[in-house]
Amino acid sequence: MPEPVSILGVALGSALGAMARHGLSQWVARHLGEGFPWGTWVVNLSGAFALGLLAGVMHDGGGWLSAWLIYGFLGSYTTVSTFSLQTLALARDGHLFRAGSNVLGTAIACTLAAGLGVWLGGGLWTG
Repeated sequence: MPEPVSILGVALGSALGAMARHGLSQWVARHLGEGFPWGTWVVNLSGAFALGLLAGVMHDGGGWLSAWLIYGFLGSYTTVSTFSLQTLALARDGHLFRAGSNVLGTAIACTLAAGLGVWLGGGLWTG
């Protein structure tokens, strides 16, 4: 059974992550337009990088900090459901190239961002 501190950490992190996701996504959409889901793209990319960085830094698992940051904040901050719905909307509206670009671009860019984060995070503890 999870410790109460971990449960509270996940709850607090989730609330803050959702607010951060909404705020950043809306800000990006206002500045880059809504013809492509740039807001969700930036959120998922920055979240993948942050998760990779934390994974590289938290060699011991992180304890309550891991619960708060990784499972709570970043779990709520990044969003596969919004990504999926926006991709389907692009396809429904006949923007098949944009829909495919969103799927492929997100998968590649987020994987690279997570890898960069792990590499940088691991680099913080070496030498």
